[in-house]
Amino acid sequence: MSEAPMSEAPLSETRYPAHALVGFAHALLMRAGMRADIARDVADVLVTGDLLGHTTHGLALLAGYLGEIEKGTMSKAGAPTIVNERPAGETWDGHRLPGPWLTLRALDTAMGMATTQGTGSVVIRRSHHIGCLAAYLKRATDAGRMALVFCSDPSTRSVAPFGGVSPVFTPNPLAAGIPTSGDPILLDVSASYTTNGLTGRLYDAGKKLPHPWIQDAQGNATDDPAVLFNEPKGTLLPLGGLDAGHKGFALALLVEALTAGLTGFGRADPSEGWGATVFVQVLDPAAFGGRDAFVRQMDALVDTCHDATPRPGGAPVRLPGENGMKRFREQTANGVALHPLILPSLAPWAEKLGIAAPAER
Repeated sequence: MSEAPMSEAPLSETRYPAHALVGFAHALLMRAGMRADIARDVADVLVTGDLLGHTTHGLALLAGYLGEIEKGTMSKAGAPTIVNERPAGETWDGHRLPGPWLTLRALDTAMGMATTQGTGSVVIRRSHHIGCLAAYLKRATDAGRMALVFCSDPSTRSVAPFGGVSPVFTPNPLAAGIPTSGDPILLDVSASYTTNGLTGRLYDAGKKLPHPWIQDAQGNATDDPAVLFNEPKGTLLPLGGLDAGHKGFALALLVEALTAGLTGFGRADPSEGWGATVFVQVLDPAAFGGRDAFVRQMDALVDTCHDATPRPGGAPVRLPGENGMKRFREQTANGVALHPLILPSLAPWAEKLGIAAPAER
């Protein structure tokens, strides 16, 4: 979810240069023992999440990552093992290395495959958490490629299948970057109505969701995140909710097949703790109808959507990623406005590890 709900706290008025936040995160991760190049990629991906406006999946994750390093459940160095290899596809064992670093390496590999094969796919089992999926897409679209990134976590169950009240899935996000002649179309959605990160943040703040996106243990839709934390626990609803949740359920199954199914590691195996199973695919339009033809079609689609008559009293139609790219440019130029809980969550780590707070703009 890239839009902050109405019940969220406003972003801080204090701004921080993006490079200062990257440097701060990089320093914390290195002081915690992470290899320098891995730490840099993790820091870059997290800050990119905040630049795009994904405030629950940017630096908000860093305290949790540092805790995982301290517990020894996130690897600090090493490399993935190639389990299976074909000209246009590979399967990796990530050995619980940081997900942002692994996913960037997978994206680079898939882009190389697409150069020669037209498409390339890398699936990763036993990755750690990968952060904001949208943070990876622009790297491919800037090169004129289309990228798909899907993710599940076999150790976590918080989303019920349609018609059920028992947790089975994670939100199972799926993202796609689609190049155009202008800004790319950037999709980053979940197979559930909302996410664990957002509901947890609102629960801690004693606030409600803007709509009944979850259900209690009896199957009643509600906007109160407390039902996810009090016994008997409720669940996140699949996208579509009680009326059309079969659609989100179907998407969740697709993500599971492309991640757990293709990697051969998932909910059929013992839990190894918070982490991720990942699917990354890159397609080069030049190998299909041609890059110029692809862009012509996408541009026409974008224009048609923009020209659509808005609902009475509503705003003009916008494409997925438009607000994110607007935020990205504005915050790159003027500094990043963080959610007010982020730096306080990192202050104990900064003190413990002896790292100075990031400089304000």
